Amino acid sequence: MTVSILDGNTFLVTDRRGDVEPSLDFPTGLFSFDTRFLSTWLLTLNGERLHALSIDEAESYRTRFFLVPGEPTHYLDAKVSVIRSRAIGGSFQEELTVLNHSGEEVEFTVRVDMGSDFADLFEIKHVRQKHGRTTATVGERELRLTYRRDAFHRETVITTSAPGQVDVSGMTFRIRVGPHHEWSTRLHVTTVIYGARGEDIRANLPKYGGSRNPAAIEAEQNELIARAPKLGCDCEPLAGAYRRSLNDLAALRYESIALGVRLMAAGLPWFMTLFGRDSIITSLQVLPFLPEMIPPTILMLAGLQGHRIDDFRDEEPGKILHELRYGETAGFEEQPHSPYYGSADSTPLFIILLDEYERWTGNAQLVRQLESSARAALAWIDTYGDLLGTGYLWYQTRNPETGLQNQCWKDSWDSISYHDGRLPGFPRATCELQGYAYDAKIRGARLARTFWGDPAYADRLEREAAELKQRFNRDFWIPERGYYALALDVDGRHVDALSSNIGHLLWSGIVDESRAGRLAEHLVGPRLFSGWGVRTLADDQGRYNPVGYHVGTVWPFDNSIIAWGLWRYGFREEAGKICEAILAASRYFDGRLPEAFAGYERSLTEYPVQYPTACSPQAWSAGTPLLLLRVMLGLEPQGEHLIIDPAVPEGLGRVELLDIPGRWGSVDALGRSRSPHDGAGSP
Repeated sequence: MTVSILDGNTFLVTDRRGDVEPSLDFPTGLFSFDTRFLSTWLLTLNGERLHALSIDEAESYRTRFFLVPGEPTHYLDAKVSVIRSRAIGGSFQEELTVLNHSGEEVEFTVRVDMGSDFADLFEIKHVRQKHGRTTATVGERELRLTYRRDAFHRETVITTSAPGQVDVSGMTFRIRVGPHHEWSTRLHVTTVIYGARGEDIRANLPKYGGSRNPAAIEAEQNELIARAPKLGCDCEPLAGAYRRSLNDLAALRYESIALGVRLMAAGLPWFMTLFGRDSIITSLQVLPFLPEMIPPTILMLAGLQGHRIDDFRDEEPGKILHELRYGETAGFEEQPHSPYYGSADSTPLFIILLDEYERWTGNAQLVRQLESSARAALAWIDTYGDLLGTGYLWYQTRNPETGLQNQCWKDSWDSISYHDGRLPGFPRATCELQGYAYDAKIRGARLARTFWGDPAYADRLEREAAELKQRFNRDFWIPERGYYALALDVDGRHVDALSSNIGHLLWSGIVDESRAGRLAEHLVGPRLFSGWGVRTLADDQGRYNPVGYHVGTVWPFDNSIIAWGLWRYGFREEAGKICEAILAASRYFDGRLPEAFAGYERSLTEYPVQYPTACSPQAWSAGTPLLLLRVMLGLEPQGEHLIIDPAVPEGLGRVELLDIPGRWGSVDALGRSRSPHDGAGSP
């Protein structure tokens, strides 16, 4: 188990006693903008490791460890204890306090081993030889660790407030502590990302400035949370998840080096940067609650939209990026992530978000400002996106060496399979991509007709959408199984696994009304629904694994989109079943829904089983309770008004959301669940 604190994309991951030991396969340590600035941070007292009595980790940006030496069986005899109080805010600060509980003066040797491998995050996933040189410089009360590779220059500067012996591997303090007295020192760690002019490139950012104190972080988070609608409800898991989500969404915001705007990092520890797909879906979840957070993401994605053919980066004109990185491997083009465009869904999702944002806020100016970007994205769907010229959205990486094989949201290597477990060749056309393309065309038509003054283009997009819907329902439907194929393979055959992707089809609106009921049955049926949520893959499929990343786990964000889709087609009870399950699961994660959890049956485990390497916090998991609230309260913008049509699942009681912002000003919504003995609910 690890403990994490974060401020934007600067974060620290340690073990349960606050230590960092060198790791080549998991991102423990202090990171900022994809570089590890501390890979060793290890405390000993008189040569002994310490053990945690308690950990205070209630806040995202600071924590405290209460420690004693010796094994757990010796705790009652401890005559000394240590408190590590730490906070993060661009830099990292730890106050070490040694408390002598005996009646005599005692000598102690306090040692902190310190070091940095300056690893790029991708070097931790895939170990490789470093090409640069690391040096350590000892000064008075200071240890300076420097890494250089050509113009790539990073530095970690560690200082102490108390005198001690500094060497190239850490600091040693030989102290005498009187009876029932204490000794302390403040250790301060500064991370430096040098630019071409020899200064920290973050120094001129409006809010960041390279470092922030805990009070500033707390004030900013509280200010953002105060702007969100106020939730009152009888369901404590819902209340807890809502509070935790707002806190995590505030904590995951970081400041773009390029533009100085606040963006949403996708998830700790692997994805602390801008992701096209993740950022867009998180924005859709957050939009009804904090709409002011959305424009920077839309503008950043538009500003980095593809404009050329670049095989290395999977870049194409009009394509929206997949991932933006700042580390060494991206800078030296050992990885194609500066930026990387390897996703087939971020481009239609960009159009969906732009339209949904205007529908909620009435911000026509942004829609007009981004007309050329939106048109380019819509053009990409029909040109570069349609690799085989069949009218479908396909994907196949241009970069077989380092590009992503699967470029849908289930982007692990084995996520797209036939029902017997075989893997199809490339290119692939997954079903939800067609739904996104359909929705993007429908929404693009509205934007063209209403804001761009181009009714002919709008008519064309609507005609193309209708043709796509008809074609899709003909080619993807598997009549003998009653669901849509997960994908088409290169020969147009069904990739026929039963997966959660069919729920995204309901959200997009591409499903024929006559078939929606069959999908709803599958989604809440025993093969896909675990009791804690909808599995990514049904439990009778060849590749099913309840702890497989995309082949049997439950993803909260996936379930929120599925619930939204069920709601769209009028399956309110089924949507509520998913809402109840995910909120019930959130209790076991202290309100913080992880990236994914295991797909075991609820009756088997009686609690949701953790997935071992799930990101937490993760943006679109943090956004999940917000979208579930929208679904349960039936919130839908219509012109200048907000439609409120609640259907709260049984047992959740009263759900009240006050001051929902939008083009209507602010409104309140109230829903109440049906009693088991009532025939109808009362809004």
